[in-house]
Amino acid sequence: MTPSTPRGTRVSHVGIAVEALSETLPFFRDVLGLREIPLDDADGASIVGLRAGEPLVELLEAENEESPIARFIAKRGPGIHHICFSVDDIDGTLERCRGAGIQLIDQKPRIGAEGKRIAFLHPKSTGGVLVELTEY
Repeated sequence: MTPSTPRGTRVSHVGIAVEALSETLPFFRDVLGLREIPLDDADGASIVGLRAGEPLVELLEAENEESPIARFIAKRGPGIHHICFSVDDIDGTLERCRGAGIQLIDQKPRIGAEGKRIAFLHPKSTGGVLVELTEY
């Protein structure tokens, strides 16, 4: 669903792959003072959301060895996994990506951790950064 007044593209969240939420969460929550936001787990990851102004920081812990987060950590170690941008029209944005030759991981939007429509773009097409799109 597209809002009646376009908001423009904004940072929704930054996903950080962690080895253990119990070890990483205290820094962000207790030391930095970020407020914890309840999120559903998704894509084989346990997810903790933290409010950092308007955008969230999502800490992502693999639930099993075959999950995308486990594979990421095995290959690159813990760290920034992806950046997510909120867009007014995810279908239109995906169409523009296709037209620009951007490699899509998700050909069509699917439901993500916050119950919103999401789609990922391949880092080979986005300067080495895994980009997630979500609709407001």
